Amino acid sequence: MKFMNRQWFDDMEAKIPRGKVRTRFAPSPTGYMHVGGLRTALYTYLIAKKDNGTFILRIEDTDKARFVEGATEIIINSLNDAGLHYDEGPDIGGPVAPYTQSERLDTYRPYAALLCEKGSAYYCFCEEKHGDGSSAFSLEADPCRELSYESSKNRVDAGDPFVVRMKAPREGETIVTDIVFGKVTTPNKILDDMVLLKRDGYPTYNFANVIDDHLMGITHVMRGSEYISSAPKYNLLYEAFGWEIPAYITVSPVMRDAQHKLSKRDGDPTYDDLLNQGYLPDAILNYVALLGWSPGGEQEMFTLKDLIEAFDVSGISKAPAIFDIIKLNHFNSEYIRALTPEEFAALAKPYIFSVIKNKNLSIDAIAGILQARCEKLTDIPEKIDFFESLPDYNTELYIHKKSKTDKMISRDMLIEAKKALLSLNEWTSQAIHDILVKLALELDVKNATLMWPVRIAATGKAVTPGGAIEICSIRGREETLRRIETGIDKLSE
Repeated sequence: MKFMNRQWFDDMEAKIPRGKVRTRFAPSPTGYMHVGGLRTALYTYLIAKKDNGTFILRIEDTDKARFVEGATEIIINSLNDAGLHYDEGPDIGGPVAPYTQSERLDTYRPYAALLCEKGSAYYCFCEEKHGDGSSAFSLEADPCRELSYESSKNRVDAGDPFVVRMKAPREGETIVTDIVFGKVTTPNKILDDMVLLKRDGYPTYNFANVIDDHLMGITHVMRGSEYISSAPKYNLLYEAFGWEIPAYITVSPVMRDAQHKLSKRDGDPTYDDLLNQGYLPDAILNYVALLGWSPGGEQEMFTLKDLIEAFDVSGISKAPAIFDIIKLNHFNSEYIRALTPEEFAALAKPYIFSVIKNKNLSIDAIAGILQARCEKLTDIPEKIDFFESLPDYNTELYIHKKSKTDKMISRDMLIEAKKALLSLNEWTSQAIHDILVKLALELDVKNATLMWPVRIAATGKAVTPGGAIEICSIRGREETLRRIETGIDKLSE
């Protein structure tokens, strides 16, 4: 008894793109892009682009229980936002479409039937043992494994419910070769007869993965270390079909600390969370690239183009990587400082406008003092809220040992500063600078002894972006003088 004409399988083989590196990022649509997922996508992208190959997005949505509406769009938007533009995918098509597994169900079933016909898999009718058919069978003897193909096929044709299971060998061993972890040997006797096709006709993750990787011509498979235990079963499937096994590249997990993986349910950030927290896409991508990969030198800052040139799988570490938010802050601040003033102002303006409502203030000038003084874009509102209104501050701020100021000295400095600033004909940074520096010289005090109380009076804060001169210039003559007068009054109480 034969299942079907082999021409269909030959036609499927003929469609497979060959002759160049082809990689895929194959997430399940279960929510937002996690940091570990972004790293896998990045490395997969880099492997392809390093060799002028093809980067593919495939959506693995056969687990209906975990499907989240809208998650596919989130994945697509996240990849495009990060600059990881794929060459083939569900929204742009390609030579081996469709790229969403739920649209490929008619592909998996014939291959499951073919394996049963070849004797590498079998139909299992043990309903009390396979339930919905989503879990692997135990190592105990399965009576259906010993049924002849003909009798099993007759039951299938008669409409009996079934799952398809791989017929794992009971002797010998399976060797998996991984570029990062080397050779991993597994005794076949510990392998179970995993489910390939569930009762509802949906393939299991492992089975669909192998079928799609082969039919899409995938040459390199990037995966997390949690899949090492499944790799022997993948190899057995490849061997059963007579297909070439792709190169495996395994990465260790990204950890919150030495004991815990990053987890959204524990409050760890997704890619979208990081964007909303004010991190730049390029900074996130650069930092994520170094979570488990070393370029082999001192360089840390890489554009995506730089990463394509520098990336080599030999630099991937077996050790888990620790996600360090402080390190990411450093990267982000470096990327912010590397922007042109115009680029930074464009990014900063929404955050500036969230607190600055006074249309007389120069938004570009405010952006100018912020660029070198913020780690994240979300730092901006709390750094500049004093421009909109003077907070009710404590006069203890006027006491500063390094500037040699106390409350009495600060009051005297503010009185003299007010007189000097009142005499200005033009209100510019240069004019304010010149007259205050001249005043400090006349008073025989350090510049800081004068500038510290002026800045405190103008802002009501101990730490600000920009110094007294920049802040007074932006805030304007009338408001600056009013605030200095308020400072004098506070210090006179």
